[in-house]
Amino acid sequence: MRVRLLYSVLFLMIATGSKAQVLQADAFKHYVDRFNTMEDENIVQAIPNAASWEWMKANIPLFECPDKNWEELYYYRWWTLRKHIKQTDQGYVFTEFLVQRSYADKYNLISSGLGHHIYEARWLHDKKYMDDNLHIWYRGNGGKPMKKLRFYSGWNADAVYHRYLVNGDKNFLLDLYPDLEADYKGWEEERKAKSGLFWQYDVRDAMEETISGGRREKNPRPSINGYMYGNAKALALIATMKGFSEDAALFNKKADTIKKQTEALLWNPAADFFEVRKEKGDTLANVMEEIGFIPWYFNMPGGQYNKAWKRLMDAKHFYAPFGITTADRSHPGFRTHGCCNCEWDGAVWPFATAQTLTAMGNFLRSYQQSIISRKDYYQLMDTYVRSQHRDGKPYIGEYLDEKTGAWLKGEERSRYYNHSTFNDLVISGIAGLVPRADNRIEVNPLLPAGTWDWFALDNVLYHGKIITIIWDRTGKKYHKGKGLSVWADGKLVQRSKRLTKITGEL
Repeated sequence: MRVRLLYSVLFLMIATGSKAQVLQADAFKHYVDRFNTMEDENIVQAIPNAASWEWMKANIPLFECPDKNWEELYYYRWWTLRKHIKQTDQGYVFTEFLVQRSYADKYNLISSGLGHHIYEARWLHDKKYMDDNLHIWYRGNGGKPMKKLRFYSGWNADAVYHRYLVNGDKNFLLDLYPDLEADYKGWEEERKAKSGLFWQYDVRDAMEETISGGRREKNPRPSINGYMYGNAKALALIATMKGFSEDAALFNKKADTIKKQTEALLWNPAADFFEVRKEKGDTLANVMEEIGFIPWYFNMPGGQYNKAWKRLMDAKHFYAPFGITTADRSHPGFRTHGCCNCEWDGAVWPFATAQTLTAMGNFLRSYQQSIISRKDYYQLMDTYVRSQHRDGKPYIGEYLDEKTGAWLKGEERSRYYNHSTFNDLVISGIAGLVPRADNRIEVNPLLPAGTWDWFALDNVLYHGKIITIIWDRTGKKYHKGKGLSVWADGKLVQRSKRLTKITGEL
């Protein structure tokens, strides 16, 4: 039965293969051939290694660039994401760990990385995988949400809306609205303080052993309040689409309250940074942590708070040889909680790195500032690429030493850890495809001028069309003209001689 199912899946994959315009999918197969030889495949879920390339060819955007480390990691991260697709009696789900965890929900589900899963998987051609996953999370417990949906903080409504901006599936989005609305109300009942802010234990923020908090401290944190702001704004947009004007106004009001209270109560003017507010004593924690950048993931703060970003590229604070530290390097509590039991007191976590880079992309595009640049973004992305290796091979685990790049958890539990994004940052960040609700396509690459002479992002399924983005400084690489161009189903939409924002009608 298993063999028959595998062959039927393979047939479907081959029949619905790549529709790329300038890149040949099989030119990248050698990466997957290598990945398949790097392990003994001791855990197999819905799509085994033997079927991985055909599945990828049918489902993923293709990417080519001059830096082969970037290119290899791009395909590696799709290869690892595929490992986490699990077939259940209710449909497909995405796991976080391949090994079973005692604190997981049914089907080994853990909600802490769900926002990351949605953002990354929104680019898959077959939306069934994430459709099933979301239906199971919100309705898989006898029509009700899974028991541990709110076990961890999350930005799920925001992610679901941003997935819609890619696939345009309005019916799915509107159908899920009551579930998302009920979930938001659940958070209000369980985690909302009198101040109007949301509180969370650091461990339930998926960030245990922090300098600022504790496993039993009910502290308002920039992270959960950023998430709930993003969720409220998304619900307001979905409510508007449904014609629920009163709901939309209510959720916009809720978002406005979170924004005002976050700026009033979580901003430390002495440090120029958003910080945790301590439950006991009602005072700021007086430690800068990477979660202080999360509000920009949702474009929440006003421009007067831009100065927080001065800390990011400063080696005294967050910039380290192998990534962005989760706490201020100059703080006395930095890396003082011991090692290798999931400490968030300074070591580098891809979970947080992906959040900060998404927030940074928003900051670069949406705010008028001269504090950070696209060169900084590329530098941090390049460090992120370099950090995702172990013993000379691509590797993604839980967290790593900021100075040496050594991964800090056991390999079997942590390998292929599905707790961050990378390919979404390449597609929407470096290549610059900015999803929109209207019929215009926007390409605004964060790749700085003078870095690469060429790159191509191809076979992107966006609003029902196959999108191709080409940067070719001389025009001699792809023979589609000099400069930046975007194509839909092989037809030119817009071009520019420079790496700059371009828009056009699909």
